[in-house]
Amino acid sequence: MNPNPLPLDDLVPEYIRHFAAYIPSKPDDELKKLYGCDPLYRLNNNENPLGPPPAARAALKDFAPYKAAIYPSGDAWHLRRALAQKFDLEPDQFLVGNGANEVIAFVIKAFCQEGDNIITADKTFAVYEWIAEFSGFNARLVPLKDFSFDAQAMLEAIDERSKIIFICNPNNPTGTYWHKEQLTNFMERVNGRQIVVIDEAYCEFVEQDDFPDGMKLIRRYPNLVVFRTFSKMYALAGLRIGYLAGSMDVVDIIRRTCVVYSVNTLAQSAALKALNDDQHILRTREHVKAEKARLLPHLKSLGLEYQSGEGCFVMIKLPLSDTLAYRKLMGRGVMIRSMTGFRYPNWIRVSIGATAAMSAFAEALTELINSHKGIT
Repeated sequence: MNPNPLPLDDLVPEYIRHFAAYIPSKPDDELKKLYGCDPLYRLNNNENPLGPPPAARAALKDFAPYKAAIYPSGDAWHLRRALAQKFDLEPDQFLVGNGANEVIAFVIKAFCQEGDNIITADKTFAVYEWIAEFSGFNARLVPLKDFSFDAQAMLEAIDERSKIIFICNPNNPTGTYWHKEQLTNFMERVNGRQIVVIDEAYCEFVEQDDFPDGMKLIRRYPNLVVFRTFSKMYALAGLRIGYLAGSMDVVDIIRRTCVVYSVNTLAQSAALKALNDDQHILRTREHVKAEKARLLPHLKSLGLEYQSGEGCFVMIKLPLSDTLAYRKLMGRGVMIRSMTGFRYPNWIRVSIGATAAMSAFAEALTELINSHKGIT
C-alpha cells in the first residue's frame, strides 16, 4: 500500500520553497581524496593559524570527561561576568550564542514580524540576509561604494517597516571599515528609530586609531547592538561561540528569543580563558602583517588587482573563473574561498594562514596565472 504523497506545497511556506540551502564543503579527509592532495592548506575560512591562546589550550586539554554528562551553564554565567568586567558593562547586557549565526537569529526573531525588513550591504557576510529571508522577512541589500558600506544609501533604504540595520565593521570580505566619525554620524541620523547591529567579528585585527570600539558606544546609543566572536582572533571556531552586547532594555528583549544550553561547557571554558590574552592578539596581528607584506608584492608582480583592508584576509581578482580557480588550487592542496557567492564573480578571498600555507598558495597561484596566460 502506497502512502499518500506528502503535501509539501501546502506545508512549506513559499519563502522556504524558494530558498536554496547552503551546502558546506566536505570534510578535509574527503577533500584530500577527491582532489588527490596532501597536505591540504585551509585558507578559506579566516581561521587563525596560531591556534587558540595558551590558557585556552590548557582548558581544552584539562577538560574533565565527567563534565560531558552535565548540562552547561544555560546563560554562560561566568563568561558574561568576565565580558562585563572587560568592557565595563553589566553582565545582563551580554548574550552568548552558538557562534555568530545564532546571535544574528536572536536579534532578527526579537524585532521582526511579518512584513518587516532588514537592511544591509549586498556584498558582506551573507548570514544576515539568509536568516532574514528564511525567516520570512525581506532583506534590503544596498550596494557597496568603493568596497565599503554606503551610509547615505542605507539611510535612504529605510522605510516604516525597517527594523534592523546590519553593518559589518570591518567588512567581510572587503576589509573596509567605518571610522568613528562615520559610525557616530550614521547613528545620529538613524536617531534611535531602528536597531543598528555592528558586527565586529574582525575588530581585534584592526590597529587603526580611528577605528570605533562599539562597546564604548553602547551607553550613548541604546539602539546599538554589537556582535563579537571567539572564532577568529581567539581561534575557537570549532567550538562555536560568539556573543552580543547592548543596552539593558534591548538585550532583555533579545533574551526572550534565546535557546538556553546552546553553548557547550568546553566552549564556555575555553572562551573564558582566551578573553584577556592580549599577547595572543599582538602575536596574531604581527603574523598577519608579516604575511600580507610578503603576499601583496607578489600579487602586484603577477599583475593582479586585489583588495586588502583590515582583517585576516585579502580579496584577489583573477583573469579566470573563481570556481575554476578553486578547483585548480585544490589540486595543489590550497583551499581558498571563491567569491561568486559574495556577488564578486572572478574574485577569490584568501585567509592569512601559516607561513608554509602562504608559500604554497603563492606558488600555486603563480602557476595558475602563468598557465592561464599560456606561460610555461
